[in-house]
Amino acid sequence: MSQINIKIDGQEYTTNEGEYILNAARANDIFIPAICYLTRCSPTLACRICLVEADGKQVYACNAKVKDGMEITVNTPNILKERKAIMEVYDVNHPLQCGVCDKSGECELQNYTLEIGVDSQSYSIPDTKRETTNWSSVLHYDAGLCIVCERCTTACKDMIGDAAIKTTKRGGAALDKGLKGAMPKDAYAMWNKLQKSVIAPSNGTEFTDCSDCGECAAVCPVGALVSRDFVYTSNAWDLKRVPATCAHCSSGCQIYYETRPASIENRDEKIFRVTNEWNYVSLCGAGRFGYDFENRVEGKDKIAFAKAIEAFNKAEVIHFNSTITNEEALMLQTLKEKKGVKLINREARAFQRFLNCYSKASGNSLYTTDFKEVMASDFVMSVGSSLRNDNPNARYAFNSVQKMNKGAGLYFHPVGDNLIPSFGKTIETFAHKVGHEEAALLMIIKLFADESKLPSSVKEQLDTDFVELLGGDTEKFDKAMVKMLKKKENFSLMIGEDLYFHEKAENLAKLIAVIEASSDVKVAMIPPKTNSLGVALICDLDNEASGYTIGYNESGDFRLSALGDGDLDIPAMNQQEGTLTNMHKRVTPTNAALEYNGYELNDIMGEILSAPKETIDWTAYLPTDRGFKAVEFDSLPNGYTNDGTENRGYLLDTTSTDVDEVTVDKFDDGKTLDGDIAYRCNPQRQFNDFSDKSHQIFEEFGLYASASKAESLGKRVIVEFDKGNLTLDVIVDERMEGDIVAVPDFKSAENIYELFGESRYKSVVIREV
Repeated sequence: MSQINIKIDGQEYTTNEGEYILNAARANDIFIPAICYLTRCSPTLACRICLVEADGKQVYACNAKVKDGMEITVNTPNILKERKAIMEVYDVNHPLQCGVCDKSGECELQNYTLEIGVDSQSYSIPDTKRETTNWSSVLHYDAGLCIVCERCTTACKDMIGDAAIKTTKRGGAALDKGLKGAMPKDAYAMWNKLQKSVIAPSNGTEFTDCSDCGECAAVCPVGALVSRDFVYTSNAWDLKRVPATCAHCSSGCQIYYETRPASIENRDEKIFRVTNEWNYVSLCGAGRFGYDFENRVEGKDKIAFAKAIEAFNKAEVIHFNSTITNEEALMLQTLKEKKGVKLINREARAFQRFLNCYSKASGNSLYTTDFKEVMASDFVMSVGSSLRNDNPNARYAFNSVQKMNKGAGLYFHPVGDNLIPSFGKTIETFAHKVGHEEAALLMIIKLFADESKLPSSVKEQLDTDFVELLGGDTEKFDKAMVKMLKKKENFSLMIGEDLYFHEKAENLAKLIAVIEASSDVKVAMIPPKTNSLGVALICDLDNEASGYTIGYNESGDFRLSALGDGDLDIPAMNQQEGTLTNMHKRVTPTNAALEYNGYELNDIMGEILSAPKETIDWTAYLPTDRGFKAVEFDSLPNGYTNDGTENRGYLLDTTSTDVDEVTVDKFDDGKTLDGDIAYRCNPQRQFNDFSDKSHQIFEEFGLYASASKAESLGKRVIVEFDKGNLTLDVIVDERMEGDIVAVPDFKSAENIYELFGESRYKSVVIREV
């Protein structure tokens, strides 16, 4: 994007061509008031206080784009008069309950009232009673405090993709039309809107049909939308903000744990809520509401610690998952190198194998793009991931391309999902058979590759009608693609966990390398769990092992557990300092929100091997040959600049080398699963034992199915696998379509990976109990 020069209040600045005036000003640290505008959403012109003068003409800064040489004046006498009149309208009937309002101390209505100098009231009108309501299990709406700025509806539509709430009409007192001439035009329009409008669920009921992410509450500038759990529990100014990284999925989102003592009597710190820098990143429901999973212990259990040392000294295997820091992963790798133990982490090992196959075929040390770049593309594709469930930020990116970039998309997945097509009108979905993932990638090659750059082993496979094979209508698809490709320049492909746990994973990795080498499509991969990428880069993982086993938040002969149910307690992620490696290939710092009084893995390392004093002393020793940097933990930055640039930790160093032409195996369209099929996939907001422990995460462990499939199954079933059975309640997922059922893996005690083995899909027998 080219740079241009503009002037704001006589001072020259540089900005991106096509940027909105408001964003250009913010990026250059210039304040223009705006209540309704959200940086990553489409402008709504709901508040109108961002009025400025551009080249002598009054325009709204949120909706007017800069031009080279443009001269902008932020404040003129007329503009200041307009803004003050609008703020008076906002304030006229707003309840004066600031002392107890949950937003007091961080309320934008308070801030702008003071900033714009509203010290008297010129208008009055009878108010209308507006009832409070609970929209969902986590959302509380107070219509009396609502200023109808439409931030919530815009965020839900443009950021999240649920479109679960909307502005709707309500009864209100009649407007005094005599004020129309006495009031500035924009102030009168605002008055009219406030009297006649309210926010409500889009489905026409009292309850939202949404993913319960809480983004609407995060962006609300007043106290109208609040978490039900937080209502009237604490003042904002009493809370301490602890910057951290969300520990639930591989997005590694920026969060703040907000804490204070639990009560006057109990001075132990308690997490009251999680907030985020919503201008720059969105959270899912697990990140926002799944925060109280700490492991509280009274002190150090010396007897249990002695047993732990004994167990480690005779251990042959360490079985762990990816809900650990990079520093802990390095400790485990050190144990492997010094003591010869085997390291078992099934989700990270599958990802590691896939990355190695991809690197060998492409010459790239890591995938070529990240999900911020995906969000900036205008044609996005997804293969091998149930976006709604696997990774919320990947889903948000897919939605944002449609809403914000006027983009198009292709979605390939065996499990039908009626949410994805609702993101935009130029999306084609393929609910293909399990086993046709290679065909999906070959179809992408056929659509986008430069044939002259293709290896012969791929060229000879492109005569197949992949659209028909994958369940589509070729004639309709070809017509749709003409429209979808119009004016499209930036293409991206998201790859998910289905491909890592696949019989033909190596061949799939080769096909992805071919896509990158022969087309303009950039590829991003979704690591399967919290720190799977970090573990895959740091640890030399084993496929299988036997012998005396230490379980680190997993099963074993001796268990270290942050859930409080093991042989030795260890801290949970909200009680630890360290770093995580997220799907954006960024190493991000996280801090302890709550004190932990027990032993940590580093204490064990110090007892059986030489080790640094603190866990974070390992940070500078993360392997530089795998892309990490020799930077001390306390030197890592942790924030964003006003223009949205992320300064959290650092990006992994990546390398690229030339490779020989790859030979791709011939695709066998007969290798598919039939009959009853189970898919290893968690419900929304559930990722691991720790999201499950959190009291505001309600999604249960059960068999998830579409409404039609659930009706045929009954209320409770036995699912028979080759290696064992599960007895599960049947739970309807209204978004699912088709006959494939989903079995969660968020409870480690259920050993779901043992049942599914090297695949996310299994042919099963399902019998009603």
